[in-house]
Amino acid sequence: MRTQKRSVPQIKDKEAWQAAIEELKSTPPGQDAPPIPDPSTAVKTSDPGDISCELDEYAAFVKELRSSGIIKDHWSGLSRHKNSFSGRAFVDWVVETKQVDRERAVDMGQALIDRFFGHQVKAETTFQDADIYYRLLEDDDTHALNAGPSDSGELGEDLRKLILKIYSSYLSADGRKVNYKGIGDSSEFEHYVRLTKELVRVQIAEATRDEKLAFFINVYNALVIHANVTMGPPVNLWQRYKFFNTVKYIIGGQQYSLQDIENGVLRANRRGMGMILKPFGSSDPRLKVALSEPEPLIHFALVCGAKSCPPIKTYSADGITEQLRLAAEAFLDGDDGCQVDMAKKTIKLTQILKWYSVDFGNNKKEVVKWVCEHMGEGDKRSQVNELMSGGKYSVSYMPYDWGINA
Repeated sequence: MRTQKRSVPQIKDKEAWQAAIEELKSTPPGQDAPPIPDPSTAVKTSDPGDISCELDEYAAFVKELRSSGIIKDHWSGLSRHKNSFSGRAFVDWVVETKQVDRERAVDMGQALIDRFFGHQVKAETTFQDADIYYRLLEDDDTHALNAGPSDSGELGEDLRKLILKIYSSYLSADGRKVNYKGIGDSSEFEHYVRLTKELVRVQIAEATRDEKLAFFINVYNALVIHANVTMGPPVNLWQRYKFFNTVKYIIGGQQYSLQDIENGVLRANRRGMGMILKPFGSSDPRLKVALSEPEPLIHFALVCGAKSCPPIKTYSADGITEQLRLAAEAFLDGDDGCQVDMAKKTIKLTQILKWYSVDFGNNKKEVVKWVCEHMGEGDKRSQVNELMSGGKYSVSYMPYDWGINA
């Protein structure tokens, strides 16, 4: 802007770099160029009173808050709020230490919430100068595998690339078997665990549908591996129930279990197996993240760690629908997805199509039609079409092998 040029110079060698610097020094600024700031009037970047400061500056502010003495256990009636602080005490402390008025202090409290450093104990999103209790996110009594402070960035693609690197080293060629011990001992997994902490403050609510699909599918599959490596796989029905409902990540300041990701976000807040209620209630802030319509193709991309699951892959937002379509086609073309016996006029389908049948049709006939439409061209598809045209065939579901895909 200062040199009134719109292009970015391509610096290829030291001489070109020096020439670009000299040009900048010698070229007078244009009329619309911003004035050079006066250093004597500049606000220090470490000043937490500046509400537009970056996340690392607020991380420093949180460190000061921790040493303030206002964070402790509080009682409200019969409820105990561990490691909390009241909005009023926070405002008093900020007014005294930062020399700002109470309105400004409230804005700073709200910024802690908006930047996912803290939240109200009752899960409201508005900061108030009152005897209402708040807690730093890292002080939550949580079993989320990525709990802990970290600065956020645009990390969806970084996570995907790192996951892909892990998969290329520790997955079988067909994506059906995982070397969990190898992953657990690897430097890549150590790096991945550190990177997941950035999910705490990632901004996902305003992402596009395709971005959410790719992001949450990749995160779901990686969370399963993370849990299997650090906690071990579930080995019975009760452990599987706990696994899907308690294994979780903190994403954008909210906790997401595997159930929350699959049924709450990717299935547009539909009830899953054995669920009486929808994952997200009407006032749940995670509703803003959920897809507006369920995507049936996700069932051929999510991998829960069982042998009967589809192969593990990574997905990118660019062309996600086609990637998911190909994943569904490959799975349905294989014996784990669909088996056809023309002599007995039977079609056997994966249990996935039974558990989530509402995503594929209103009855078995509609489910079979959906399957046929999403198969690749070949003998099996022709056989299913022939059975459907004849009208006389039976549909059953294959047993699901819950053994770990190790």
